[in-house]
Amino acid sequence: MKTEKITLAGDVPGNSIELRVLRFEGGNNEAVSAYLQSSLHGSELPGQAALHFLIPMLERAESEGRVAGNITVVPQANPIGSAQWQAHQHLGRFDYFSGVNFNRSFPLLESFDTTGLPAIDAPKSLAERLKAQLLRLALPHEIVLDLHCDDESENYLYIHQAFLPEMYDLASALGSTAILSWDSTADAAFEEACAHPALHLSEQERKARAVTTVEFRGLNDVDIETGKHDADGLYRFLVHRGVIIDDSVKLNVDFNGPVTPLENVEMIRAPQGGMILFHVDIGTEVEAGAKLVTVVTIPGDPQGDITLTAPQAGRILTRRSHRYTRRGDDLLKLLGDKRSENARPGSLEA
Repeated sequence: MKTEKITLAGDVPGNSIELRVLRFEGGNNEAVSAYLQSSLHGSELPGQAALHFLIPMLERAESEGRVAGNITVVPQANPIGSAQWQAHQHLGRFDYFSGVNFNRSFPLLESFDTTGLPAIDAPKSLAERLKAQLLRLALPHEIVLDLHCDDESENYLYIHQAFLPEMYDLASALGSTAILSWDSTADAAFEEACAHPALHLSEQERKARAVTTVEFRGLNDVDIETGKHDADGLYRFLVHRGVIIDDSVKLNVDFNGPVTPLENVEMIRAPQGGMILFHVDIGTEVEAGAKLVTVVTIPGDPQGDITLTAPQAGRILTRRSHRYTRRGDDLLKLLGDKRSENARPGSLEA
């Protein structure tokens, strides 16, 4: 394993960040290569835990000559966000200066040529230069896995429709319960920026690729057992795709979960602020009209309670972990079989 440290100067003198990039050199020029990163949102750590336990597995494979394709790993993709703390709360989702989500506004390239991206010392903000550098690291690879997590959530994937059904193997390897499929979000997340040039390839070339956002459950699902389990899943996938050689690992592609277009996802939002009382847990299958959540707007007076019900039948994929909400906040995601009446263009959340 070779470790590279990339330093990006801050926006004012005396400040900088450092990207730690781990590289494993493959022995087969014909094998596909892989890029894995985590914590693009600084406080999202389940993916970072998975990579922590995956890296020793990759080192062993490399020492035994079993790494076929090149592998690049960035365990902490956003040092800016990792350092964002306010009033003892770890944040890391939005750039303080611009208010832009760190996983939005990536450059969309028509090809895999990254020479036009802002240089590391360009007269651009640190956040913009960081995004350009992450794309330079990722785009040379056929497999790009961006590891995130939701709030309280099942394990699920975002996958462009052009990579389905071939990427059911990743869902199977990771034990994902659902796939959210998309064709355009217009928000230029990292996944979209990495998928965009691949859409101009032939179908055969495109189907050999894998680009996704992995949502490794919820913010608090960070522990040794879960991290090792997720590392094993990532390893199985890399073996299945031929990046690593390991005859002891087999993957049966048996994904049977829902594949839900983004427009079929019901985002249940708070009509008023107040205390949140959930009637359902993640993973619950509900019928149309089922009680989902009650917002208590006047504590001690049940007449102020607002109970929200399921607009259609479906599966509860995520919930919020906080229990006090503002008006208009997202409370949960429900995966439906038909288009939501409240479907909107763009990503599901800011």
